[in-house]
Amino acid sequence: MKKLLLLLLIFLPVMAMADKVKTDKNAPKYLKGAVPVENGAVTFKKTFRVPGQTDAQLFENMLFYVKDNLVVKGIEDAWTRMLSEGKEDGVIAARVEEWMVFSKKFLALDQTRLRYQITVTTGQGKVDISITQISYLYGEEWLENKPTGKGGEVYRAEEWITDEHALNKKGTKVLSGSGKFRRKTIDLKEHLIDELTKALNE
Repeated sequence: MKKLLLLLLIFLPVMAMADKVKTDKNAPKYLKGAVPVENGAVTFKKTFRVPGQTDAQLFENMLFYVKDNLVVKGIEDAWTRMLSEGKEDGVIAARVEEWMVFSKKFLALDQTRLRYQITVTTGQGKVDISITQISYLYGEEWLENKPTGKGGEVYRAEEWITDEHALNKKGTKVLSGSGKFRRKTIDLKEHLIDELTKALNE
């Protein structure tokens, strides 16, 4: 009897945690309306009010963040690059390519190249960010244990992670195929917003 109680004490929390992970895959933040479409393109937007900083300070802070945290850390030899540094109009834009990892286990790596454009507009005590032109290169060819950036499938966010393509008809469940792309993209958007918030506060 004591052994049975001990086993229950060990395995019940583990089972509860497993159920929580399973439930989290269909958390409200991943469901209907979580991936906005604007003018036919998946576009995430966020506005920050930043009192107490000049336009010049806002611009320099955001330029440093985009260059140091997104462009520099993009995939080596990929097409991550700055597009605009318009201090006069307060616009910073960059195209980014980075790894999006779904799962990483011994001898098994499930990942995709994520590509997107981020535009940051500063001025008048606020910062507007826009993340759009999102696409994925999945299942690319590998050569000598290195990804080549060739082959595989290219998915555009508009045809892959929208409510129409990544949720069931009732909008209550994330689908298994495109769903992992949807969840990870939403997580990335939240991460970028958190990091931008920290950068602005600093």
